[in-house]
Amino acid sequence: MIILTGPCVLEDRDTVMRIAEKLKPLSEDKRVEFYFKASFDKANRTSLSSYRGPGLEEGLKLFQEVKEQFGYKLVTDIHESYQAAPAAEVLDILQIPAFLCRQTDLLVAAAQTNCTINIKKGQFLASGSMIHPVEKVLKTRGIDEVNYQTSKDNGVWLCERGNTFGYGALVVDMKNLIAMREYAPVIFDATHSAQVPSTGGTTGGNSAIVPSLAKAAAAVGVDGFFFETHFDPSIALSDGPNMLQTDDLYKTVDDIFAIQEALNY
Repeated sequence: MIILTGPCVLEDRDTVMRIAEKLKPLSEDKRVEFYFKASFDKANRTSLSSYRGPGLEEGLKLFQEVKEQFGYKLVTDIHESYQAAPAAEVLDILQIPAFLCRQTDLLVAAAQTNCTINIKKGQFLASGSMIHPVEKVLKTRGIDEVNYQTSKDNGVWLCERGNTFGYGALVVDMKNLIAMREYAPVIFDATHSAQVPSTGGTTGGNSAIVPSLAKAAAAVGVDGFFFETHFDPSIALSDGPNMLQTDDLYKTVDDIFAIQEALNY
């Protein structure tokens, strides 16, 4: 099982290293293909005053330190085309944010690296629309046919994180997991699916529903999971309300494996 997990954003060094240390048992689990996730810049924060991260240069230095100390494979999101090449020198996966999943130049720049590309489905898109960003990446890499196997072989994933339902609410349609798997391996983003967007000057959420959403996705069948986690989500500098406390993450992962084993996935 692929698991992408870590803090929403790179905070101070001590916090990042403490979270990374707490994830070490998960990284050593032979059932898991583990990636440490964080953002060097949260460019789409609701408020101008919200913490965004250390930026590209300092963020890559911190990522490199995590890689050297723990041996983790790494994933981060990029927001502009020029970030792809330098990020790819350190990172293993480049993630395309949901709001930017149609941005051709960004997808092409990411595809021109050797990284796996995790494309998050826009909250405003139907699952069928996600064939197009997959096609952009595959064609850039010289592949004309779009299906699960060509995407898997060429390092292209899709990530489900719910759809906008009215104003300020997200709903996860589990049919999307089945539909998008025709085009690429699918990662279920359980924590962002629990967001309550733009509650005032910040994004809220309900972390209590994260385990239930993850277990539902496990029952449907996916290739992996994305969880944001923190040793104390109440003090996290971004997305705290929908994050899992690290101990709860381990319990959720155990439940996911139990479901998959019961269904013989």
